[in-house]
Amino acid sequence: MNQDRWKDWGLFFILACIWGSSFFLMKHSMFTWEGVPVFSSTQVASIRMLVASTVLLPVALRNLKVINSYRVFITLLVVGFCGNFFPAFLFTYAQKHLDAGYVGMLNSATPVFTVLISFFIFGQRLTIRQITGLIIGNAGVVLLVLAGEGVTFEGSLINVLAVVLATICYATSLNFIKYRLAGIPALKITSLAFSLTFIPALTLFIFLDTPLVFSENEYAAEGFFYATILALMGTVLGVYLYNVLIARTTTLFASSVTYAIPGVAMLIGIADNERFTFFQIFALSVILTGIFVANWKKK
Repeated sequence: MNQDRWKDWGLFFILACIWGSSFFLMKHSMFTWEGVPVFSSTQVASIRMLVASTVLLPVALRNLKVINSYRVFITLLVVGFCGNFFPAFLFTYAQKHLDAGYVGMLNSATPVFTVLISFFIFGQRLTIRQITGLIIGNAGVVLLVLAGEGVTFEGSLINVLAVVLATICYATSLNFIKYRLAGIPALKITSLAFSLTFIPALTLFIFLDTPLVFSENEYAAEGFFYATILALMGTVLGVYLYNVLIARTTTLFASSVTYAIPGVAMLIGIADNERFTFFQIFALSVILTGIFVANWKKK
């Protein structure tokens, strides 16, 4: 393996670690290590979106000319809110009562919904292999949802379904980027999409009384630190490195990071004293098998 290939794999695993640790950061933005509540789930999401959109706003302002039609504007709205805004709130809501590692497992369903949406909404044809992979993948999603009943804390099916809805939002955003914003650099798409969420994020940050937490909770600085790292590392840096990886390799290689995220999330969860059942791990393996079958191609 040559030096450039080692660099590609290095970027791959760095991205997997960054995005796989996002669930851990969400958890400790809401609770201290001792389990003391700090910020609410909605407050953490508003902090994450406000920090990320603020950092990316200067980039967006330099690329406003990309929005040259009403169609592009609406598509960027879909990408901004389905790809970032709504999932930020759904994931933190789910993690009020679910383990971070288990949420990371559920996130692996994103590729399954991505293919389904591309077929039903954008009319992309499916091969027999893809259909077989989807059947296996959806079976795994159902098993993983069933495995989430009473995971830890006070987990319920509603919390589990919140993660599933977030993955559907991600899948929707990915398809709109692919079929409606083709040819526009990913960094420009990301910065402009985030800029459209700046005002809603700022409004919710204030409306949810987030600033009051700093004067009322002695652990606010600690929680804000984790939320800021989540925004800067999981969103801003993650997007940048992902663009670098795409430029250096192929979209297939870069998108494969999704497969590594659940494993990283689970390992971090174990280190954070979370427990997993054999049924959950089996369901995850079923999902990953379905994704592999759907994407596998003969040389």
